[in-house]
Formats: sequence, C-alpha cells, structure tokens
Amino acid sequence: MSTAPPPPANPLRDPRDRRLPRIAGPAGLVIFGVTGDLAKRKLLPAIYDLANRGLLPPSFALTGFARRDWSTADFAQIVHDAVREHARTEFSERTWAQLASGFRFVQGEFDDDAAFDELARTVAALDTERGTGGNHAFYLSVPPRSFPLVLNQLKRSGLSEPAPETWRRVVIEKPFGHNLESARELDAVVSQVFPEDSVFRIDHYLGKETVQNILAMRFANQLFEPVWNNHYVDHVQITMAEDIGIGSRAGYYDGIGAARDVIQNHLLQLLALTAMEEPFSFDADALRREKEKVLSAVRLGDDLATTTARGQYAAGWQGGEHVRGYLQEDGIAPGSTTETYAAMRLEVESRRWAGVPFYLRAGKRLGRRVTEIAVVFKRAPHLPFDLGHSGELGQNALVFRVQPDEGVTIRFGAKVPGTAMEVRDVTMDFGYGNAFTENSPEAYERLILDVLLGDPPLFPHQREVELSWRILDPVIEFWDSGGSPEPYRPGSWGPTSADEMLARDGRRWRLP
Repeated sequence: MSTAPPPPANPLRDPRDRRLPRIAGPAGLVIFGVTGDLAKRKLLPAIYDLANRGLLPPSFALTGFARRDWSTADFAQIVHDAVREHARTEFSERTWAQLASGFRFVQGEFDDDAAFDELARTVAALDTERGTGGNHAFYLSVPPRSFPLVLNQLKRSGLSEPAPETWRRVVIEKPFGHNLESARELDAVVSQVFPEDSVFRIDHYLGKETVQNILAMRFANQLFEPVWNNHYVDHVQITMAEDIGIGSRAGYYDGIGAARDVIQNHLLQLLALTAMEEPFSFDADALRREKEKVLSAVRLGDDLATTTARGQYAAGWQGGEHVRGYLQEDGIAPGSTTETYAAMRLEVESRRWAGVPFYLRAGKRLGRRVTEIAVVFKRAPHLPFDLGHSGELGQNALVFRVQPDEGVTIRFGAKVPGTAMEVRDVTMDFGYGNAFTENSPEAYERLILDVLLGDPPLFPHQREVELSWRILDPVIEFWDSGGSPEPYRPGSWGPTSADEMLARDGRRWRLP
C-alpha cells in the first residue's frame, strides 16, 4: 500500500507539480506614488501582465494613493494608458475588465490622517467586496525622505496590522539610505512598523532572468563550477552602462551619483551571486547567508586614488546629435561634483577568490546600453602554436548579458579553416529569445508576484544592505574629501583614469 501523502487541497499551489506556475492567493496591492514614472512605466504594466498570464487571482485589488484630485475612473484611465503603452503582453479586454473592477483610488497627502483613515476603510471594504481576505501589500514608490511618514501613517491607521491568518507586507524601492548610518536609521523606522519577514526591499536587477541564470549555470551544470576559482579565473568585470544622460531625474540623481545609484545595490548584488558558494537550497535564508559571506569578505584596495575612478560626462556629440554635459542639464548646480561614472577594484578574501580582482563600473552617456558580467579566464600556460598563428588569441571569457539581448556568451579559441594551424577567437552564444518560445517576463512581474506569494529569495536583507554600504562608504568619503570627477566624452567608455586603473594591473576593460 502506498504511503505517499495525500495531495494538497489546492492543486494549483502544489509544489510537486512542476507543470503549473505559482499563482498568488487573494490579495490587494496599494501603491503610494502611483502617479510617478516608475509606476507608469513598470509597476502598472507588470500588474496587468501578471493578470494577463493568469497569475493573479480574480479577486485581486489595486488601490492608488496620491494627492491628485481623481476619481477611481480617472485612476483607471491612467492605468489603461500605462498598460497600452508599456505592457509586455497583448491587450485583452477580458483581462482588463476583470482587473479594472478591482481598482480603487484614495486622494491625500502623506501627512493627512483623514486620507489614511479613508485608505483603511477602502482596504477593509475590498475584503468584503472583492474577497481579498485581509491580505494587503503596500508599495512605497516614493522618495526615500517620505518613507518614515508613510510608514508611521500605516501604523497609526492600523493598516500595517494583520488580522489572524492574514498578512500585511511593505515594499521599499531603493535607495535604502545614502550611507550606512542612514540605512540603519531607515531600518529602525521600518522595523517598528513591520517585522523583517514582511519587508521586501526591491532590487529589480535580481528579478531579471539572466541574473537568476547565474545560479542555474553555476549549480545545475558540472561544466563550469570546477573552473570557478582563482586557479582558472584571471579577473571578473561587472558593467552597467547607459547611453543616455540623466534626463529629467536631476532632483533625484544630483547628490546621489553612479556609485550610490547602481554600485551599492545592483552591482554588488551581482558580485555576490557570481562569487557565492553553493547554498544547500534556494530558499531565502540559504541564499542570503551565502551572499552575506561574500559581501563580508569584500575588500577595497589600500590606495583608493588608484583603485577607484569617477567621471562626469561633458558636452559633445553622441549618436549624431550634440548633447549637453552633466553640468548643463536642467536642475544641476554649476559646480556639482556628482559622478555620472564610477569604477572600482575589489577583492574577495576567500580561498576560492584570493588574488582575483573584481572590477565594477557604471556610468551614463557611455558607448551603448549594456549590463553584463564577464568572467575572464587565465591564458593557457603553454601554446604549442606558431606565435604568428595565435598572436591575436585573447583570453577565454564567460559573459552573462543581463540587458539587452539577455543571454550567455562563451569566448574561446578555434582553428581558422585552411591548411595552417591558425587559431582565432570565436564565440558561442545562447540567447533567451532564440532558445525559448516565451519572452522573458519583466523583472517587476517576478518581484511583485513574489511579494504577493511571500517568497523572499530575490529581495536583499537588511544585513546585505548594511554590508554593501560598509564597502562603499569609504569610497564616497574619499571622493568627498577633495577633487572633482574627471570629464569624459559622451559616447566614450568613461574617463581615462578608469582605463589606467586596469592598465596598472596589466589588464583592460572589455568592449561590450
């Protein structure tokens, strides 16, 4: 007689059935800052795409909170326009009708007690009218300075307190503070309102398919892990390049800069995933422990003047048009020393990675838009070929393309057709668009669904945030102690000081 356990009551949530996706249970989502650019371009389209893929329950409710004098119908039109312009999946009237029936809008300021009391009544009414079951997440798509005010209002109004057998969660967008001290202050406010397991810190890069594929490539294949160490790896380059300027983001960007905006969160998280040991499972605690070990072992160079570089894009020609320099952008102070390019050399002091430098760089107005992780291997100790037939042979490299054109490229040497033993670099390429029939979901689709499911592996823990600031703070303090960022041409790959940083080590940046 079989002793297998009986199937669960809801087969859609059966973890043993790999054919079926994870579908969120009854829940509602409240977005603060729903009129902002992030909500219109990413959050609202992602919610629609989840609904269109059948991953949201029919009872799902979406509530917008803003100071605009809107009705719920006005809010629905804003969502409709955002979905039509930015959604990944095709527009379906049936999906839209089902989703829109759960829309609500509450007008108010963040310091308006009456508005939050009305929000509490709205949320309670949704439990009855829509069957959201008392489960609600609050998405803070607002400037960091507003976090404490909104959090305290959620506590005062009782919105943060779940009833028995229900949940309340909060989603916080980066930046998580502007240094270690402010990150701890923010966490002190958050922890007074929500327990740690109900706090979801969004780093949208961790929701990208290629970032998650780092773990699959390393730990699902025997091919790569044996050479994933200092015996074979020469160095690692992690790049996030944008070919645009700051646009209309001066109010946010000036005083923040590339290091705080990108390296502290995105790139250090990518470093941790690249360098971590294999976790015993892929649940949140196991992943976090391994990432924290890596971040704890990261060390800066002794001389920050030679192991870091910063730049600021100047005016010039890019893509056939003349573009303004950073100091000429609207809203930027004439003497601003905010960097639009940041690079640094780090080491991970562990047995696996001792002596392997990790080079991180991020910038705006660079040669093209690309985010990638390049694991560059050491040269073969002996080449039994005529130098003239292999002189152009480069180093083997495994490159994870995070965006655009998500995929993985391997560079290696191969014989050129002909009678001579001539060896040249070739690439073997895997692209998501070519290998799979379904397009990769947007990062926010995965992350919003994970919030509703209460699944936290892709969200940084407070300890990871603090370790990242511990790494970056000395660099920011060194830059703030004097000097200005080095100007660089738009369309180039950054300031010459960044090239010199690698040249001192006998290396050079990849051209993505």
